[in-house]
Amino acid sequence: MNMSAGEKTALLSMWDKISPQADDLGAKVLNRFYLESPQAKPYFVRFKLTPGSADLKTHGGKIMNAFGSAAHHLDDLAGNLSPLMDLGVDPGNIGPLSHSMKKVLASVDSTSKYLLSLDKFLERVAITLVKRIRQ
Repeated sequence: MNMSAGEKTALLSMWDKISPQADDLGAKVLNRFYLESPQAKPYFVRFKLTPGSADLKTHGGKIMNAFGSAAHHLDDLAGNLSPLMDLGVDPGNIGPLSHSMKKVLASVDSTSKYLLSLDKFLERVAITLVKRIRQ
């Protein structure tokens, strides 16, 4: 899915707001993800999965920062998704994870311009991850 220049600008502007809060927002995303997708919990048995735990903050922050890095490299998205894959972001779980991200990140900025750009970005990430796995 192509993104207009305005959508790319909106996305990058949002990541500038997210970056300082990456650990806390990432923990909220993962908490919501694990509640809505309990089948993913076995992948993270070594983590303490209680809301606000250090494990969720650390891992959630890494995931948010990896998504942020990908957002800043939209022209070479495929070449910048390795950090997400290294963190255990499975293409089979990207849909529920994206849903959790949208719910949590809407609290940062709920303008339609941002939400549309986030939607398109997460869809591009999902498609690109699936393509990389199939290669």
